[in-house]
Amino acid sequence: MAAGTWTPVRTVRYDRTSVSPASTFPDVQTAPVESDRPVGEDSTAADQPWLVIVWNDPINLMSFVTFVFQKLFGYSKEKATKLMLDVHHKGRAVVSSGTRERAEMDVYRLHEHGLWATMEQSG
Repeated sequence: MAAGTWTPVRTVRYDRTSVSPASTFPDVQTAPVESDRPVGEDSTAADQPWLVIVWNDPINLMSFVTFVFQKLFGYSKEKATKLMLDVHHKGRAVVSSGTRERAEMDVYRLHEHGLWATMEQSG
């Protein structure tokens, strides 16, 4: 090459998403994708309702827990009292069930009233 002569060098960069390994490197083969779950499991899981669970705590009075169940869920005094006694004696009670969004809202509302609550999918 003569002095003062400039030859441009072309640099090529490949984005991994735009170029498959097999087209760039013919000897490379992609492995098949394997799944541990059956294909139909998602549709079954979507049908399972979410449960809202209130846990026993050493802070709230039983009368207050009964009042909160009546206020938030519209339960009768008898049903709210039964659920409160389940929380007190068994350590927990399922107070509502439904869609995930509804369960999240119920847990949030229970937390706003100072009760310990979680949600889990039934099944």
